[in-house]
Amino acid sequence: GLAPLRGWVFPGLDQRLAAAPALVSAAPAARPYAAAAKTAKKDSRRTKKEETKKKPVTRRRPLMSKPVDDVYLTWYYERPSYGVEEAVGMLKKFQQLDFTYPKQYIYINVTLDMALQKKKKVDPFASTVLLPYRFTDETNKVLVFTENEQEAEIARENGAAVVGGVELIKWILEDEIQVDFYVAVPAIMPKLIPLRNKLRRKYPNTKRNSLGHDIPKMLQLYRDGLEYTVENERLIETRIARV
Repeated sequence: GLAPLRGWVFPGLDQRLAAAPALVSAAPAARPYAAAAKTAKKDSRRTKKEETKKKPVTRRRPLMSKPVDDVYLTWYYERPSYGVEEAVGMLKKFQQLDFTYPKQYIYINVTLDMALQKKKKVDPFASTVLLPYRFTDETNKVLVFTENEQEAEIARENGAAVVGGVELIKWILEDEIQVDFYVAVPAIMPKLIPLRNKLRRKYPNTKRNSLGHDIPKMLQLYRDGLEYTVENERLIETRIARV
C-alpha cells in the first residue's frame, strides 16, 4: 500500500521499455573505411617524423664580440684563447688562490687530424718522446735484451734496470720481471718471438726506436721519455710540465 504507482514517479516508462529492445537489436552502422583511415593516420605520422629528421638542426652561432660583464652565457660568445706565457701565468695565479700543491702537473689536450687521402684514417697509436726539459725526478725501468757481454756492460752503465738474454723470457711470462719498457738489439730478436703476445705494443720495434744497436740512445729515450697514447681515435691527453 505504501509503494507509489509507476505512472506517478516515471511517467511514460512503459513506452520507453517497450521501445528499448528495438534500439538494442539495431545493428551498428557499417564503417568500411575505418581501417584505411587508421593507416592513413599512421602514414601521416611517419611522414611528419621523416620531415622532422630531414630538417637541419639550427645551431647557435657565437657572437664575435667579447662579453661586457663577468657573468654571461658561455655558448653565446667565442671561447677565449690565451698564449702559452699568459696561460701559465694564469695557472700560477689560480694555484695561489686555490692553495693547491705548487708542484702539480700541467696537462695538455691535443686533437689530431687522423684523416688521410681516399678517406682513410690513421689507426690510434702510442709513442714515447724525449722532452727538452725534464719536469719530474722519476725514471722508467728499462729492460735490455742482449747476449753480448760488451753490450750488456754498456746497458748497465747507462742505467738499464735489467739486462739479459733468452733466460729472461720465462720470468717475463710468469710476471716475475716487470719493467716499464723493453729494448733489444737486432741479433736476439728471432729468439724473442714467444714474448710478442705478452708485450704487445711494448715489444721491441724499429718504428718505436726500441730496437737497434745504439743502446745508450734507446735507454735515454725510454728512461727519461714521456709516453703518450692516442685515445678516442684522435685525442692526446698527457702531462707536459709542473706549475
